Amino acid sequence: MGDPGANSVPAADAADAAEVVGTGADLHLDLGARRGRNDLIRALHESIRSGRLAPGTRLPSSRSLAKDLGIARNTVADAYGQLVAEGWLTARQGSGTQVADRTTFADRTTFANRTTFADRTSVADRATSADHGASTSQLPTATEWRYNLAPGSPDVSTFPRGEWLAAARKALPAAPNEAFGYGDPRGRIELRRTIADYLARARGVRADPERILICSGYVQALNLLSEVLASQGATTIAVEEFGYDLHWDVIRSRGLDPVPVPVDENGVRADLLTGQAALLTPAHQMPLGVPLAPDRRTAAVEWARETGAILIEDDYDGEFRYDRQPVGALQALDPERVAYTGTASKSLAPGLRLAWMVLPEHLMEPVLAAKRTADLLTATLDQLILAEFIAAGHYDRHVRRARLHYRRRRDRLVELLAVRAPAVKVAGISAGLHVLLDVQGEAKEMVDRAARQGLRVASLDTYRFKSDPSARQALVVGYGTPPDHSYNGALDLLCQVLGV
Repeated sequence: MGDPGANSVPAADAADAAEVVGTGADLHLDLGARRGRNDLIRALHESIRSGRLAPGTRLPSSRSLAKDLGIARNTVADAYGQLVAEGWLTARQGSGTQVADRTTFADRTTFANRTTFADRTSVADRATSADHGASTSQLPTATEWRYNLAPGSPDVSTFPRGEWLAAARKALPAAPNEAFGYGDPRGRIELRRTIADYLARARGVRADPERILICSGYVQALNLLSEVLASQGATTIAVEEFGYDLHWDVIRSRGLDPVPVPVDENGVRADLLTGQAALLTPAHQMPLGVPLAPDRRTAAVEWARETGAILIEDDYDGEFRYDRQPVGALQALDPERVAYTGTASKSLAPGLRLAWMVLPEHLMEPVLAAKRTADLLTATLDQLILAEFIAAGHYDRHVRRARLHYRRRRDRLVELLAVRAPAVKVAGISAGLHVLLDVQGEAKEMVDRAARQGLRVASLDTYRFKSDPSARQALVVGYGTPPDHSYNGALDLLCQVLGV
């Protein structure tokens, strides 16, 4: 019998739940080391002046932003007040705090010259004159498991159907007729503009709609990049020694050799990168759960600059962080050496088959050419709906709801293990949709025991480039996967498998 209070909202979370309802946009702000009032004002100034925060953008409440940044609520309130007084922000009862219309002051060099689609000679015109997070063995399947704690999938029962339907009802009647025909292989301009604005403010990406390409899932993005790199003479791609074998298979399928690079508590060993490119998960290493340390981020970019290599940034679940400050995108350090990739598979649902790349300028044309011969273009109707979904604020609200939902699940898992399996060490808990459990005994035997009882979990060795069953014994547990009604049962059976 499940714990009747397991899925209820704890008193400490009640304010968090209420906060989600009226929240503003998700923000990525770099305050530096001091993290005071003036640092926040400087960061907001820079974000508004650069165009990362567009006029009319609704900011999070002072309480919400303070919690996200780990600073005092009064610090945020004072900073907001100062910026309102200076005319950078507006504050109205019932409308929250928004970015003021100061277009005459904005230095929008990165986002300048956004002419209409019809006024542009597009890249498409010039060219014409399984999803991310899983391997064949690791992908969640339709197999009937009693309980599924395999990593790699969100709780799809939380998909915001009502808000998605509302976005569809608004986007589709307003869509121009040409949206229903063959279009730009890069994707709909409405979505590319919206994605550019979102990535700039939420992930710190230096994004221009002209450099964004919409893909049919992350695997296609990796396929296209691998194909282009191989056509340009690349022979090897450095990969983290822990990851998804499907991704390594994709790289091999394009004639490239994936070369594993060691990963430790500070992320991948940037000093050991090799080849003509590197595939990295800098915000949240999969499956170890560690972010790439600042000095290694810098070293990886320096390596790419010195060798002419390309860093492929896999930002697969950058929205979900709980106990640490957000880690901004590596791409911001050098947009000409980093190809940024993101996806809706974790934040919304894998079934949408929508992902995006922000590409260095010299890769845009060849990747676009590869896209045209792969499938011409990604389905446009869902692109239009997602663009409206983000623009209307539904996406930000959904991400905050989901973040709270998964944080509670993680807390429930950690609390239960502390009582029923105190010898198990839990790691990688500060972000993402999975944790790492260091176990006593053989992890593979525990996986097999779990399978016999109808529980799906994975061992760390499954994600190792070269299998080594004698190495670290750990389970990778995806707490995001099961629906609410089965979560307690899954945790109870997990504790039984752990032998307690």
